[in-house]
Amino acid sequence: MNKKIKSLDFQEHLGRELKNPKFRQWYDYHGKRLDIALQVNQLRKAHKLSQEQLAVRIGTTQSNIARIEAGNQNLTIQMLDKIAGVFDRKIKVEFIK
Repeated sequence: MNKKIKSLDFQEHLGRELKNPKFRQWYDYHGKRLDIALQVNQLRKAHKLSQEQLAVRIGTTQSNIARIEAGNQNLTIQMLDKIAGVFDRKIKVEFIK
């Protein structure tokens, strides 16, 4: 059994998949959520706060912070503003073409 396994170049595969409008829509939507999740996680860690400490400061639970950082929480502008305030930041929303 000497089968050769063809390696898959992820970027090449992603490029092909992004040509599909439904896939592209899904990718763009979830990419934004994950970008926000990563930013919250990085800010929290840079300020040496635990998820519990951040939760207390914005009036939510640790499990909500965990969901936010996993990209599994729909966030309101109000919640984003609370998080930004903890880190002395402002939020920016843009509509781009």
